[in-house]
Amino acid sequence: MLPNVVTGWERIEFRSMTIGFVILCVSFLMFLKKKKGKLPPGPKPLPLLGNLHQLDTKDLVKSLKELNNKYGPVFTIYLGPRPNVILYGYQAVREALVEQAEDFSGRGEFPAFHNFTQGNGIAFSNGEKWKLLRRFALVTLRNFGMGKRSVEERIQEEAQFMLEEFRNTKQKPFDPTFFLSRAVSNVICSIVFGNRLEYEDKRFLSLLHLINDNFQVVSSGWGTLYNTFPGIMNHLPGPHHRIFKNLVKLKQFVLENVTDHEKTFQPDCPRDFIDCFLIKIQKEKGNPTSSFNMETLVMTSLNLFFGGTETVSTTLRYGILILIKYPDITEKVHQEIDKVIGRNRCPTVEDRSKMPYTDAVIHEIQRFTSIISLNLPHAVIRDTQFRSYYLPKGTNVLPVITSVHNDTEKFKDPQTFNPENFLDENNRFKNNEAFMPFSTGKRICLGEGLARMEIFIFLTTFLQNLTFKPTVPPDEIDLTPSISGVGNVPPIYQLRVIPR
Repeated sequence: MLPNVVTGWERIEFRSMTIGFVILCVSFLMFLKKKKGKLPPGPKPLPLLGNLHQLDTKDLVKSLKELNNKYGPVFTIYLGPRPNVILYGYQAVREALVEQAEDFSGRGEFPAFHNFTQGNGIAFSNGEKWKLLRRFALVTLRNFGMGKRSVEERIQEEAQFMLEEFRNTKQKPFDPTFFLSRAVSNVICSIVFGNRLEYEDKRFLSLLHLINDNFQVVSSGWGTLYNTFPGIMNHLPGPHHRIFKNLVKLKQFVLENVTDHEKTFQPDCPRDFIDCFLIKIQKEKGNPTSSFNMETLVMTSLNLFFGGTETVSTTLRYGILILIKYPDITEKVHQEIDKVIGRNRCPTVEDRSKMPYTDAVIHEIQRFTSIISLNLPHAVIRDTQFRSYYLPKGTNVLPVITSVHNDTEKFKDPQTFNPENFLDENNRFKNNEAFMPFSTGKRICLGEGLARMEIFIFLTTFLQNLTFKPTVPPDEIDLTPSISGVGNVPPIYQLRVIPR
């Protein structure tokens, strides 16, 4: 009897172990399923390729609009094997980046730049490093009345230099691209490096060509392909290789500036952003885990140089094209400038509050053009519940800024350029919560205040003194971007300037 009894207990124990093992397996599979997440719906991806075959890499915004029509404001596309959650329209973007700001505060994968920066600098860092660098940069830029002149004075001075360059064209047709980028870049150069560069400086012009080229390549289909298949694209020929060659040259320029600063550095008398960063490095010298070191200094300075040059100059270039297409709108701006500022003094930031129509036109330029059309990718920093979906930590999220600016619930006839989007019934300036050219939430552009100041002072100074004239009839001007990807690149054009 005893052996049978023992055998019976063994059978019971074995069955219990089997049931326990099955429960453990099911639990583990449920855990894996949970970790995979419940991503939003989207087109079925192909192995390895993802949804790339369903996207127009030359016009990603158009492709995403078509997918939004089918799948709604929150959907998933696969770029290669990696899922990307797309946020389309004002409501979805606001819910994520504002209402769940902390959850969506990570920087997503963007190999075209991350493979170069290696997570250093402000734009492509994450975690505590990003928070510390961003806080430091915000405080430093905010306090940058340090030294002898305020930021506003620097912009006013540069606007006058630019006016002289425009006048020197003698009313002949010219492409404004590098006229504008030299002026805008000199503002950020004076803040970061402590000095402006002469417009005739060939190296300066070469650097601006590198920045402009990178913005175009990254926004093109080649940039999309690289960000999707970086490992493969590293071994294939194409213009995407210029991204890294250009960045190496830009980094060398920054390194030389940092080296020069170290030779003349005086901790008790900081001249610019680099000096302030060097002071911070000295203070944290004994901290082996400090985020303040030479590599983060170089990459942060490069971030500011690149970002502070291309986006504002591209906005101005696109804005001037719009103004020459709509001379009636431009004439109203001329009239308001003459009424509020006159012809005998420089425009100031304080003038903006007294110029509702001009302010509305500038806002409408930024809305209509959506220079950073897709935003840089965000990532959720932890497992996140969003609406009825579950996004695992690290999931890439792409907020489509163009879709916010084209939201029909927030803007009347958004495909048309109309300053009345920012005017009330009494023609007073009216803000709109769906205005997000600098993004929104935790990752909002830290140079927003500087950029707004530059766009207003540059444009009003130009229009105070000059009349922009097209080289073709205004109704033949096409405002369609020449490239539409991460950024909207304006078409190439020429214009003439006539003194007022």
